[in-house]
Amino acid sequence: MLIYVSESLGSGAELLVRALETKYQFERIPTATTIDQEQINYILEYGTTNYTKNLVFQGVIGLEQLQMLEKRPFFMHITIEAALRVRLQEWCDSYNNGQADLEKFLQHSETTLELNPNLPIVCGRADVRIYVRTHEKLKLDVLARELDHHLRSACQGRDVMVPFNNTTPLRPDWDTYFMKLATLAASRSNCMKRRVGCVIVRDCRVIATGYNGTPRHLKNCHSGGCPRCNSGEHSQLSSCLCLHAEENALLEAGRDRIGPNAILYCDTCPCLTCSVKIVQTGIREVVYSQSYRMDEASFKILQEGGVLVRQFSFKEDPHYSVL
Repeated sequence: MLIYVSESLGSGAELLVRALETKYQFERIPTATTIDQEQINYILEYGTTNYTKNLVFQGVIGLEQLQMLEKRPFFMHITIEAALRVRLQEWCDSYNNGQADLEKFLQHSETTLELNPNLPIVCGRADVRIYVRTHEKLKLDVLARELDHHLRSACQGRDVMVPFNNTTPLRPDWDTYFMKLATLAASRSNCMKRRVGCVIVRDCRVIATGYNGTPRHLKNCHSGGCPRCNSGEHSQLSSCLCLHAEENALLEAGRDRIGPNAILYCDTCPCLTCSVKIVQTGIREVVYSQSYRMDEASFKILQEGGVLVRQFSFKEDPHYSVL
């Protein structure tokens, strides 16, 4: 694993790197305060040829350099941000002989941003974000405990060992992957009521995707294509012209393509009408994320039709913590 630690000036990146070194025996790659392209090329080459090692580095890099690093499956970016008072105290202790000088600190911060205008964007792209509210929390042991939580998440729940050993690419499990695809499909929805997305898979391969909205060649719902949705009406579901995400995916795939042992992922529990169609097309399992008001009736149909049903919840965002 290769970890890059970024920060807003004085937020504690050095402590975070030391926590990785002392608690998990990461090897630090020495760099300048501002990392140039030659150093990035070295880090990429060294990290690739030593991918079984756990490496960490810090410093200021540009957006293009970060994008180069992000392409590697063993790369993780952690950023640490602290409250202004914490940053001022930490900077003064580390770089100003402990002398409080707000004006000097602000000038240094402004100069850093002028020289590196993309720094906020770089920090904003981090996989893990740690925010420190008080200086009492900016301690080596506190940061080490917090890192345990994030490294465990990166290892997909496996026990974190000391020395830390992870050579598995940092990627989501299948449920998370397909539910994220369903959520992405939902972003294409044109329905005024809600956005819903669906993915049908078999043997971990996508067969079809779908999202809700009016049928093709009809005016989009958000352009007035469905009078019911645009009127804000909650009843008279039978008058709705919008196809549901599950319907679109099932129509796209067809029974023959769906075949045996297909799984339907939907970010919202299927309604009663869609549940009937799911049973008819031979879907083996339904995995949904959010509940819907017709859950009980849908469950009954799906269960009677021999369809397995389970709810999948994205874990509480493990990539952001406040200390």
